[in-house]
Amino acid sequence: MPQVTVGIDIGTTSVKAVAVDDKGTVLARSRVPHRIIVPSEGRMEHDARRAWISGPVKALKMLGAIDAKGVAVSAMVPSMTAVDRRGRPVTPGLLYGDERGRINAGSHQGTEGDGPEGTGEIVGFLRWTVEQAPGAHGYWPAQAVANKSLGGSPAVDYGVAFTSLPLFRDHGWDEEICDQFGVRADQLAVLEFPGAQVGKLFGDGPALAAGTVDVWCEQLVAGADDPGDVHVVCGTTLIIWAMSTEPVSAPGLWSVPGAKGLHMVGGASNAGGLFLDWANRMIGRDSTGDRVDPANVPVWAPYPRGERTPYHDPAMRASLHGLNLTHGPAALHRAGWEASAFVVRHHLELAGVKARRLVVTGGGTKVDGWMRALADVTALPVHVAADPEGAARGAAFLARVAAGLESDVNDAARWARTGHIVEPDELWVRGADERYALFLDRSGSAAAG
Repeated sequence: MPQVTVGIDIGTTSVKAVAVDDKGTVLARSRVPHRIIVPSEGRMEHDARRAWISGPVKALKMLGAIDAKGVAVSAMVPSMTAVDRRGRPVTPGLLYGDERGRINAGSHQGTEGDGPEGTGEIVGFLRWTVEQAPGAHGYWPAQAVANKSLGGSPAVDYGVAFTSLPLFRDHGWDEEICDQFGVRADQLAVLEFPGAQVGKLFGDGPALAAGTVDVWCEQLVAGADDPGDVHVVCGTTLIIWAMSTEPVSAPGLWSVPGAKGLHMVGGASNAGGLFLDWANRMIGRDSTGDRVDPANVPVWAPYPRGERTPYHDPAMRASLHGLNLTHGPAALHRAGWEASAFVVRHHLELAGVKARRLVVTGGGTKVDGWMRALADVTALPVHVAADPEGAARGAAFLARVAAGLESDVNDAARWARTGHIVEPDELWVRGADERYALFLDRSGSAAAG
């Protein structure tokens, strides 16, 4: 009998759960959608009870009768809510990019830092959340809230903690920062090593692992582990990580250690599903059967909610350029996919890494037009993951570690699967190459403004 584990991923727009056997095959899957709440232009939050408690519990139950050996939860970072003694949220669940995390008050410009930990958003989140709920039992990220409700400790691993600098220092929470807001370190999430068992599901079930970071889980099972590989996560957020043999310092980008002694350089952009879903609502009807001239496509600046890397500017806004009377919905859809791909190309050019292929994961892999635009704009082959739920599958592998079925998280690479490869189309490559210059000009103008 296969040894089955479950991975749960709390995403921006839904909770996904998968039951996976020891070979990495998904045996069952579920999805529970939830709303992104945008109370004002610069804010983005969840109903934390619905998205971080009810969603994971429902997604788990929707898998059916699974004899799981372990369960692990991944989620986006950073996030935060205040909780009562039962671990129930009493404030909104703040999400990455929300203006309440801005540490330079009165300034639109964010803080670049050398990695995702450099933004300092979590300090702003803590400040705002404590003001709304002083004396709360705890101030926790999504992973800790979910773990507590599932029967374990409100624990996160050091990967989540690492994205919380400067609140996280020297293997623990920074007491000086906590003191600034009248918070004790024990009111924050419990810290554990990746894959550590922190309880049992619903008290007497399978092992429950410390909560972890969604993008790291994606990376574990992506198979983008060699120099020149570029891991692109096409989710609500667009994530780009280029693999290099040497450390890279690039303007506006993040640089972090990778597997196999490699270094990862890249970042996170709002030009993923967040932008494309918005653009699709504006454009309207499905146009997949319509013809588009490769030389005649408008250009989006894909920033309805500002941009993260490389500009770190929440004040940037979307615009559409070169629109004319020959353009219909199909051209606008193609323009949206190209804009997302232009962002990937820009990151690679800033990084200066010689790329050999894109390895693409995430829900966007199901959008053929997006995958084709990535190939055409970067002139690189796109290796599309066989299963879109990379974060949930990676979490399922961590659940194996918590259950004592694995000892090395890097062995998750054996679960990597390529579904198909999309090659660049030379005709579209030429057209996209001309439009890329306009994209850079309009994006640079938006950033400067």
